[in-house]
Amino acid sequence: MLELNNIVKTFNAGTVDENKLFSDFTFHVNSDDFISVVGSNGSGKTTMLNLVCGTMSPDLGSVIFDGKDISDISEYKRAKFIGRVLQDPKMGTCGNLTILENMALSDNKNKPFGLTPIINKKRIDHYKSLLEQCGMGLENRMGVKVGSLSGGQRQALALIIATMTNIRLLVLDEHTAALDPKSSETLMQITDKIVKEKHLTTLMVTHNLRFAVEYGNRLVMMHSGNAVMDISGEEKANTQIDDILGKFNEISIEVGN
Repeated sequence: MLELNNIVKTFNAGTVDENKLFSDFTFHVNSDDFISVVGSNGSGKTTMLNLVCGTMSPDLGSVIFDGKDISDISEYKRAKFIGRVLQDPKMGTCGNLTILENMALSDNKNKPFGLTPIINKKRIDHYKSLLEQCGMGLENRMGVKVGSLSGGQRQALALIIATMTNIRLLVLDEHTAALDPKSSETLMQITDKIVKEKHLTTLMVTHNLRFAVEYGNRLVMMHSGNAVMDISGEEKANTQIDDILGKFNEISIEVGN
């Protein structure tokens, strides 16, 4: 479904701060994969997501989606088939608009805008049904401005918005990191439910090793622009947090930390 082929990416090229993060990096994602991606800061996790979503382009190599080279396709065009939820709850929603207005805008993504009202009242019950699965009572607060919601509520809404259209790939960039433990647990349960119900291929970067072990069918560990661990199926199902910590410790010893 998704292929990163022979990717080269250098930051601050030609300066004393030059950093060649990816050198001939190749990574494949299969349809219906739910991949948890872990790794230390600077390992290439978020850069990989940025390359997939079009936030940045590779210096060399290609990004292939469903057999088509999308390397030169802009981020907003990729948003037609890629949904992304970022770490900051404020990034996925508009705080000055109501829940209803936010959902109506997302519902009209990829559609032409004319002089008709953005809110289709016939769709409100559908929006409420989507919010009900969060278990937060958001379906009863459609007229409330999103800026007044808690971080967990706002991030849950961002997840609903990112997945309410017919996307093919869901990208989660540490989407629970800014939340308290209870809200993080709730959001992961909602995430897992939506991914399974919609059969969404998913890439999730997380620093929460328990989430990485517990959710998804595949686990990848990044280090210095390489996938140093890539396990799936029964091997992933049998993996424990200590196994992941062991790999982190092994890498630390190798680099002299």
